[in-house]
Amino acid sequence: MKQYLISMLDVKNNLEEIIDLGINLKNKSKNGESIELLKGKTLGMIFEKSSTRTRVSFEVGMSKLGGHAIFLSTNDIQLGRGETIEDTALVLSRYVDLIMYRAKSNEAMKELAEHATIPVINGLDDKEHPCQVISDLMTIKEQKESLKGLNFVYLGDGNNNMAHSYLLGCGIAGINIKIVSPKKYLPEQYYVDEAKKFGVNVEITDKVEDSTKDADIIATDTWISMGDESEKNARIEEFKGYTIDDKLMKLANPDAIFMHCLPAYYGYEVTKEIAHGTQSVIFDEAENRLWAQIGIMVTLLK
Repeated sequence: MKQYLISMLDVKNNLEEIIDLGINLKNKSKNGESIELLKGKTLGMIFEKSSTRTRVSFEVGMSKLGGHAIFLSTNDIQLGRGETIEDTALVLSRYVDLIMYRAKSNEAMKELAEHATIPVINGLDDKEHPCQVISDLMTIKEQKESLKGLNFVYLGDGNNNMAHSYLLGCGIAGINIKIVSPKKYLPEQYYVDEAKKFGVNVEITDKVEDSTKDADIIATDTWISMGDESEKNARIEEFKGYTIDDKLMKLANPDAIFMHCLPAYYGYEVTKEIAHGTQSVIFDEAENRLWAQIGIMVTLLK
């Protein structure tokens, strides 16, 4: 069976194995050991949306694994000039061993994965961001040693790719999750229902007050995702009161950690004091994009 990572549900049976592999290879590499497990392999990276962390982490990750990565923007390939997704998938499958696709739509992501004859990794689409959430869960495991039974609270835009993948990822990992978002921005019901199937506590609310009580992890994301720039002023108004600040962090457990997938816009979704404070792990989280994705690529190319 062809393996791919389009949704968090694609790793529901081996999520912790991937996380543990990422941690293991990270430790080996930092100890000076070679981790060249993908010598001679090539990763093709298609970018319809720009990114700092996704591009650099995948390129460096493939290099550390002894392989090679090729960057392809829509200016570099025929996909943006009328060639079908199906033909692009079939052609790239003859050249490279693995495709990472950062797509504008989940429909395009699924279509590429359907027609490719090699593994495809979702580097982000409009519904999910599994690579980021696997990296975040890896960071949580490093900080907390285990995942099951923790309490995760996400404040902000509940109807975006991060909130959706957090719901699924926390469900799979056995972490209780609360999404705190204005009513207009609540997550799609599908992701809520899927998370509940794993037996964790799932709470969806628009009430910010006391929402972080007993939290082990507090997370947020930008209020204005790529493609939502025209809604900036309206969103800033609608998300007033959802800024993570000292008051909300103090309600959480004393050893709670703060997470943000970056880029962060200080004064909006979080204050800089919290993002750069002692409880923040945002830069560990950013680094772990590299190591979690190494674990993902090795797993898919086993």
